[in-house]
Amino acid sequence: MAKKGLDITFVHYGIRKEDISLIEALCTEHKLEFEWVKEDILKEFHERKIKNEDMDEKSIEKIIEKALLKIK
Repeated sequence: MAKKGLDITFVHYGIRKEDISLIEALCTEHKLEFEWVKEDILKEFHERKIKNEDMDEKSIEKIIEKALLKIK
């Protein structure tokens, strides 16, 4: 039986589970711990979605790179 109700990430960022799955997959592909960079990635993703910017895999990779630059 599937869980009903709102996903907590959606509540905080307005990001669908499908989007989160793609972001997590890209983090895994780039050998990054998603939980470690999640806040910066989700915040940027959310801001771009609000502006109705298209978010494809390349766009998400750029967001991840930007978040990593903040860490260095």
